[in-house]
Amino acid sequence: MTTLRDRLQGTNLYLIGMMGVGKSTVGQLVAKALGYRFFDTDTVIEQATGQSISEIFAGMGEAEFRQLETQVLAELSAYTRLVVATGGGIVSQQKNWSYLRHGLIIWLNVPIEVLFHRLKQDTTRPLLQTADPLAKLQLLLQERRSLYAQADIEIPITAEESAEQVADRILLAIPNILRPEAPPAEMPENEG
Repeated sequence: MTTLRDRLQGTNLYLIGMMGVGKSTVGQLVAKALGYRFFDTDTVIEQATGQSISEIFAGMGEAEFRQLETQVLAELSAYTRLVVATGGGIVSQQKNWSYLRHGLIIWLNVPIEVLFHRLKQDTTRPLLQTADPLAKLQLLLQERRSLYAQADIEIPITAEESAEQVADRILLAIPNILRPEAPPAEMPENEG
């Protein structure tokens, strides 16, 4: 019997979804289980620029950040055996889909009320620095839902689930979308 890692044949996994759904935490667990390397596009951008995401948004604007995000995704997609946690808005750039589709796209879908509860004290999210962060979250999800829905796998997540439980559900869901394993080839009988 082949393992899930063998069946993936090095295919990258891309975790998409709104900010605060747990892409980084869950992604690290999935990567460890598969023996893959883990990357978070936001962390890579911060390391490359020497600035926080908030500083990039404040200094260069969202459009420049999205360009950096596309560049990082392009570079990461050239490798194999990666689990990549993406920024929540990565799906909004059409060009990014050409990179995402080289791997398996997994949408972590958390109810908006749970996200708001997780993020209401988080001051590091530039898009939520508004008078009404809940309304902003709702608007962002409304804009992105149809894009997220293009994922290969959707993992609905409840407030009670741990990151370990979510990672386990991802690992169980992946085989359902992979091509079936080929049966072992039969040896021809000797005719003689």
